[in-house]
Amino acid sequence: MPNEPIILLAEDREDDILLIRRAFEKANLGNRLHVVRDGEQAVAYLSGQAEYADRSRHPLPELLLLDLKMPRLDGFEVLKWIRQQPALNPLRVVVLTSSEQIRDVNLAYQLGANSFLVKPPDFDHFVEVAQMLEYWLRMNLAPELRPPRAIPSTQAPPPARPSSSAPPP
Repeated sequence: MPNEPIILLAEDREDDILLIRRAFEKANLGNRLHVVRDGEQAVAYLSGQAEYADRSRHPLPELLLLDLKMPRLDGFEVLKWIRQQPALNPLRVVVLTSSEQIRDVNLAYQLGANSFLVKPPDFDHFVEVAQMLEYWLRMNLAPELRPPRAIPSTQAPPPARPSSSAPPP
């Protein structure tokens, strides 16, 4: 549906992607879901680089569902990068992750997350999460986003670091 808000899902696990897609269908969310599988792809999509340059095929989302534990750039790095981009700063970001660690919750909010949700243990609860997203998509007015201009190298995301369970400093 062309008038439906666009959702960008940044998730590296195929089984979670399938669960989220199925939950959206069951919850009757007709939103176009675009998927990127790591932090670097999320940044490329949002900045309109490389394969994501065609905004008719890869429009800016109204909502980003962001996993924290992703390869290349983790969700914290992506979130920090988004909040440093004036054109993307208003983007609504809902963290959807398996982490229940309070330090991850605190850091996500410190970096500018709008909400923090823990991935549910089963499909029925994924459907409930999809239904809760109705608030962000239909009831809560979205700020206007402008496609970012070419991003100077000084504003590029930090280089990827080895994956660890500890959040970035």
